[in-house]
Amino acid sequence: MPLKRIPGGVNAAKGFLSGTTACGIKRTGPLRSDLSIVASEFPATAAGVFTTNLVKAAPVLLSRRHLESGKARAVLLNSGNANACTGAPGLRAAEQTANSTAVALGLHADEVLICSTGRIGVQLPLAKILPGIRKAADALKSSPSAATAAAKSIMTSDSVPKQSAYEVKIGTKSFRIGGMAKGAGMISPNMATMLCVITTDASVPTAFLRKVLGEVTSRTFNCITVDGDCSTNDTVLTLANGASKTAIRTAVEKKAFAEALQAVCADLARAIVADGEGTSRVIELTVKGAKSESDAHKIGRAIANSQLVKCAWAGSDPNWGRIIDAAGYAGAALDPDKVEIAYDGILAAKNGMGCQDAKGEARLRKIAAKKEFAVTIDLHLGKGEAHLLTTDLTEEYVRLNLSEFSL
Repeated sequence: MPLKRIPGGVNAAKGFLSGTTACGIKRTGPLRSDLSIVASEFPATAAGVFTTNLVKAAPVLLSRRHLESGKARAVLLNSGNANACTGAPGLRAAEQTANSTAVALGLHADEVLICSTGRIGVQLPLAKILPGIRKAADALKSSPSAATAAAKSIMTSDSVPKQSAYEVKIGTKSFRIGGMAKGAGMISPNMATMLCVITTDASVPTAFLRKVLGEVTSRTFNCITVDGDCSTNDTVLTLANGASKTAIRTAVEKKAFAEALQAVCADLARAIVADGEGTSRVIELTVKGAKSESDAHKIGRAIANSQLVKCAWAGSDPNWGRIIDAAGYAGAALDPDKVEIAYDGILAAKNGMGCQDAKGEARLRKIAAKKEFAVTIDLHLGKGEAHLLTTDLTEEYVRLNLSEFSL
C-alpha cells in the first residue's frame, strides 16, 4: 500500500492534540518541559504492550487496568520520575494524575493512560504535577510544533526527539498514523526506559488493534537493544479514533494498517538505537539458518548484548571470535563447524574459522569502522531467522550512567 511520510508525529492524525509544560520534575539544570498530554477529540479504541519485567512501575499497572475496556481518550506522560518501586503511594499518585487529567479534559478517569520515565524509587512530586496537568491541558494544540514539543518533553538521556508519521491510501480512502517515542539507555525491551505513543485516525476494532500491535512490537521494539537492560516502565500505546472515516475491516484494509503501524514502529525503534547512550555505531544483526526462529532470537540477543562484542565494534574491530563465542553460550542449537559470519556480505569466518588474509582483514576493519553496517551469522542448521538492531558501547556509556541525577 502507498505510504507517504508526513510531518506531525502524534498530531498527524485527525482529531489528536498535544499539550506540554514544564513543572520542575527534572532534578537538575534549567527548567525544562517534563509533562505532556496527548488527547483525542473523539472516542477511541486503544491497545498497549508493556514491560515483561516483574518489577512494574505504577503507571504500567494503572494503564493495563484502564485498557481492559479497550478504549481511551488521553495519555499523560511525564519525564524525570519513573514512579517505579513506590508502592501503594505511587499507585495512588498515578490514580490522582489520571483523575486530574480526566477532570481537565472532561473525561472519565479510566479513559486516561499514564506513562512515566526517569529516576526509580522516588515518589511523584504531585504538588508540581497536578497544577502542570491543567497547564498542559490548556496548551493542547493539533500543530506539528505541538507534537514536537511533546516528543521533547519525554526525553531524559535522549539527545533528539523521536517522531514518525505516514498517510496511507486504500483505494479512494485514506488514513493517517503517527507516533513519538523516547529511549536511549536501559534499552532491551521485552514487552528501556522506553515509552511510545501512536495515534491514528483510522477506525480499528479493539481485538485487531491488540493483535496487530503485539505482532508489530515483537518485530520492532522487541528486536532492538542498546545495553541489555529491560526497564520497569516500557510502554507502547496506540489510540485509534476513526476521525478519517476509514474503517479497518477487510483483509486488504488490515494489511494496509499493519504495514503502516510497522513503518511507524520501525522508524521509532531505529531512532532509539541510533540515539543509544554512549554509542557510536548502529549494527543490523541477522541470524539465519537456525533450527528455529526461537533459537535465532536467542543467538541474536546474546550477540547483540555481549559487552565484548560491543567493545570490539566500538574499536572498529570485526572480531568474529567474540561473535561465535556469544552464539555458543546463547542456549540454542549450534554446530561451530558450520557457522559463517559476514560483515556487509564479506565473509569473516567460514566453517567456524577465519577465512581472510591480511588484505581481507583490512577490508573488514573498514566496514567495522562505519557508522552503520550489517553482520550476518549463518548457522546452516535450518530455516529459523531473526533480525535485530543493536549498537556498540563506548566509555561514554559509563560516564552517562554514573548517576541518574542528571535526569
